[in-house]
Amino acid sequence: MTQGRRFVSKLLVALALCAPTLALANMGAAGNDEPLDPAFAEGKAAIEAQDWSRAEKAMRNALAKNPNNADAHNWLGFSLRKQGRFDEAFAAYDAALRLDPQHRSALEYLGEAYLMTRQPAKAEEQLAKLAKLCSPIPCEEHKELARAIAKYKKSGQ
Repeated sequence: MTQGRRFVSKLLVALALCAPTLALANMGAAGNDEPLDPAFAEGKAAIEAQDWSRAEKAMRNALAKNPNNADAHNWLGFSLRKQGRFDEAFAAYDAALRLDPQHRSALEYLGEAYLMTRQPAKAEEQLAKLAKLCSPIPCEEHKELARAIAKYKKSGQ
């Protein structure tokens, strides 16, 4: 086997070993492992089922056990936003960002909440924060918020 082929083989093995980590790299908060709390898991399942009131209740239960869980605050904000309860959603996102100022999902969802409440300048502030966090390659949260802002502007609001 030539030296070049050996290098490529070793590189492929190294990439294969890293693949599970890379696949999970952009699945929510920046580097936060989601807890194994049953209430948190129930809340995530409710969010996937778009059952916002059940998600809210489950995330509140998760936060009663662990009030310092930035992910639970973020998902609580998400479920409240989906119910149109923006003041409460803003408070939940703020709590998530106090605990983890680099929480990419909270920044994205906060920006989307600002768009829903016709505050595009504040949404753009969240996009700028994501641009700094996700540099030089934009993360999915940055891309999603940028798309939402573009759609908002295109709609003429």
